[in-house]
Amino acid sequence: MPVSFLSPLLLVGLLSVPAAVAFAVVVDRRRSRYPVAFTNLELLASISPARPRRTRWAPASLLVLALAFAATALARPVALLRVVEENATIVFLVDVSGSMAASDVEPTRLSAAVNAMHSFLLRLPPRFKVGLVAFSAEPEVLVRPTRDRALLAEALSYLAPESGTALGDGLAAAVRLAVSSLARDGVRRVPGQYLPAAIVLESDGAQNRGLLEPGQAAELAKAAGIRVYGIALGTPGGKISFGIGRDVNSIPVPPDPATVHEITAITGGTEYTVETAARADAVYKSLGTSIGRHGERREITSWFSAAAAALLLAALLSGRLTDGALP
Repeated sequence: MPVSFLSPLLLVGLLSVPAAVAFAVVVDRRRSRYPVAFTNLELLASISPARPRRTRWAPASLLVLALAFAATALARPVALLRVVEENATIVFLVDVSGSMAASDVEPTRLSAAVNAMHSFLLRLPPRFKVGLVAFSAEPEVLVRPTRDRALLAEALSYLAPESGTALGDGLAAAVRLAVSSLARDGVRRVPGQYLPAAIVLESDGAQNRGLLEPGQAAELAKAAGIRVYGIALGTPGGKISFGIGRDVNSIPVPPDPATVHEITAITGGTEYTVETAARADAVYKSLGTSIGRHGERREITSWFSAAAAALLLAALLSGRLTDGALP
């Protein structure tokens, strides 16, 4: 976590730290030169055994650390922190075309995606709203953005492979859903900034249905200020089979990462190519801890002040318990 300072000139106060250390060493050496008034050294050792050097210097060490934190606080440190966005809304955009029944990603592409989305929800802050849009030959809004995780989990369990792939229409529907949900909360886009929203797209094939091309829908998302995070699911050798007995036929269904890349590049999101269930789970887990957060520079003077106060208190308690040396 990189740290900068609003008043860097006041870091000169850190010079008090080596000065305090030097003072403590000088005082300790002067004490060691004092003559011994108690001549029976064996009896003195039994009455007041010598304390280990580390223990004796613990209070002084804590006091020096407290001084260092206090001096740093004077310079008003600032750090780049990950901040959770207010009114964040996320829309799952899930491909339920027939190719999602392929088992090259076990147990099937769709089942692997659904399991990974459950992992995503577990890592998402509870105050985030999440919606669900499925698309095959046409898009369908299954859950409007909500904080009800049980409702989302139930809707995900009902997803099943259907027919074609209308990716462009599905993306346009997800954009409209996110924008309308935020508008109801009074959130509208500030020119030049992204909305506190994201679309998580999962798709495994090229578009073969619908009115809007994926690139056109991506431009709509860009104009609305919404990033799309795209996951191209499946292996190049993926296929689906149909028929009975000797009449079983197979159709190749390779994923289409090029289309996913186009969408994410236009909207400013990130693309992922996923060929295993474990990879799908890892990607969704990562997205669950990163989407809806942004970097923000904040003053953390209070952190250093609190640390200084805690160390000072620890130094005083340590001195009482060990009778150690304090400068």
